[in-house]
Amino acid sequence: MSNVDALIRQWVAVFDDRAFDACAVITTDVCLEHAVAPFGRVAPGQVDGPSHLRQTAEWLLAQFPDLRMTVMSLVSEGDMVAVRVRSEGTNLGPLNGVIPPTGRRFSAEQSHWFRIEDGRLAEHWATRDDLTAMLQLGVLQPPGPPIR
Repeated sequence: MSNVDALIRQWVAVFDDRAFDACAVITTDVCLEHAVAPFGRVAPGQVDGPSHLRQTAEWLLAQFPDLRMTVMSLVSEGDMVAVRVRSEGTNLGPLNGVIPPTGRRFSAEQSHWFRIEDGRLAEHWATRDDLTAMLQLGVLQPPGPPIR
C-alpha cells in the first residue's frame, strides 16, 4: 500500500471508525477547505485542519450514526489525489441540525480531491451527489410533469 493509499484510508477511518485521533496526524495544522457543506452558503476557506476534520465527521455522524464510506477509486499525481467514494447510512439524527430524522437510508457517491503537503492533507475540494441522497431520504420529492 502506498503512502497516499494509507493516508486516504486513515481519512475514511475518521468517519467509519470514529478514529478522531487521526485528525491531528493526517491533516496540516492550517488547511484550505473549498467544499461547501450541504445547505451551506459559503466555503469555510482557511481552517484548523485537525479540528475541522473532526467537526465535519462528528456533524455527519450525528445525522448518520452508521455512516460507512467505501473507496471506489483513487488516483494520485504529484501532490494531488482524487478519491471517489460511496457513502451510505441511515438518517437517525436531525439533518443539518434542522430537519427531523427520516429514518431512511441513503447511498450516494462523492469525489474528494486533496492537495498533500509533507504527507498530510492540506487542501480539500468535494463534489457530492446530494440530490440523490436527499431524494432517497425523502427530504425532496421528484418533480412532476412540466407545467403547460
